[in-house]
Amino acid sequence: MSELKKIRELRNLTQEELAEKSGLSVRTIQRIEAGVQPKGYTLKTLALSLDVPESDLRIPEIPSPKEIEAEEIPEITEKEDPVNLTLVKLINLSSLPLAWFPVANILPPLLIMIFTKEKSQIVRQIISLQLFLAIISPVIFMIIVLFRPGNSAVLAVMVLLVLINMYIILRNTYEIDRKGRLYYKLNFSIL
Repeated sequence: MSELKKIRELRNLTQEELAEKSGLSVRTIQRIEAGVQPKGYTLKTLALSLDVPESDLRIPEIPSPKEIEAEEIPEITEKEDPVNLTLVKLINLSSLPLAWFPVANILPPLLIMIFTKEKSQIVRQIISLQLFLAIISPVIFMIIVLFRPGNSAVLAVMVLLVLINMYIILRNTYEIDRKGRLYYKLNFSIL
């Protein structure tokens, strides 16, 4: 946004009102607001009409490349290779057949990641999530067993843990397919 437009809007003036007040044409005001640097008579007239110093109406100068110091130039970081989302979905779904066995369900995605050399952040998050579930599921199961609620309750907890893991895998696959990201992920990475 040009300096003139900012000041004009602060004064609650339309382009037509400013043109009438300054004696300049509406077209001149439009050109200045579009980026033309006001000079001489036009600059003085606008400054007087708006009751601002002339310097306030000038377009801030962009420093030349020589004026920019070396420390102001941001470092160029190496971009990651594009992620193969089909492979990422396959890595995520590879946990599904062993979802009933929490310790083993991290092996298929881990092996696929190693052999395909797909080590993107999203793949590391998938494996970290499965590793977290592989650790937390037996802990939850052992806590339930210690309460001795009965065989049917223990079986229900086992089935529920497997269903939760399957749901997480399938929901993440759906989200990868739609938006290219995970729906369920950790705020940290184990890998």
